Amino acid sequence: MANILITGGTGLIGARLTEVLEQKGHIVKILTRSPKKKNEFKWDLAKGYIAEDAIKNTDYIIHLAGAGIADKRWSKSRKTEIIHSRVNSANLLFNKIKQLNTSLKGFISASGTGYYGAITSKAILIEENPVGEDFLGDVCNKWEAAALQFKTIDIPVSILRTGIVLSNKGGALKKMQTPVIAGLGKGSQYIPWIHIEDLCNLYVKAIDNELEGTYNAVAPEYHTSISFSKTLAKSVSRPFTSLCVPGFLLHLVFGEMALILLEGSRISSEKIKNKNFNFKYPKLSDALNDLF
Repeated sequence: MANILITGGTGLIGARLTEVLEQKGHIVKILTRSPKKKNEFKWDLAKGYIAEDAIKNTDYIIHLAGAGIADKRWSKSRKTEIIHSRVNSANLLFNKIKQLNTSLKGFISASGTGYYGAITSKAILIEENPVGEDFLGDVCNKWEAAALQFKTIDIPVSILRTGIVLSNKGGALKKMQTPVIAGLGKGSQYIPWIHIEDLCNLYVKAIDNELEGTYNAVAPEYHTSISFSKTLAKSVSRPFTSLCVPGFLLHLVFGEMALILLEGSRISSEKIKNKNFNFKYPKLSDALNDLF
């Protein structure tokens, strides 16, 4: 049993992860701007405040907090918010841990497959590939650097570079369920994905097995935008069209953010599989059939 503090614990992933951890006997505390439950504690990034009771006697911190990448168009102010919500929050946690001299067993941080950039490559990308030279790469690089500073005070760090999380409670999958489902742009770009249960189990493994280092949190089966959309359409019994939504139209609607829809590469899950992690949903059809 461990005492675990989660940032972003009221979000899609955090809420389910809390349930999974509690079912396994762990004690979970959540940092939130508006605490309402007994296990919720206040923090305020603008004021640099964290309730000390949230930090005391904590074994692990799971850092999920961050403004949604695809929630709004990428204006200059939105880009700043996306970065600061991840980096400043990690810095605040780091400073508080040092101040209270808390001996964490591990700091586990989310990151994104956007680390490699919004690119469509023939290569299968692994954890050792370089950071992308675009906004997404910059976000993830700074996010991870903020997490890795915990190593300077001898706290093990785990980073999970996460693809699109599939859940029937919301997130990207809900937005994909249009009346007629189609691929996007050229349709040949890849969509790295993972079932929310597998993602939660990865966080559990990071705790139970003290999994240190950086890992791609993606399912092993690769899908292009077209094959993903076709499989989704079949799972939710909606029509599929082979005519993809044109890239120029996506740029008109989403601006620069359209890149996350129009580009994507295959991301390897071999490193985490070599740590004896078994995916419950390695195939997209099985994942979607479970959710729907």
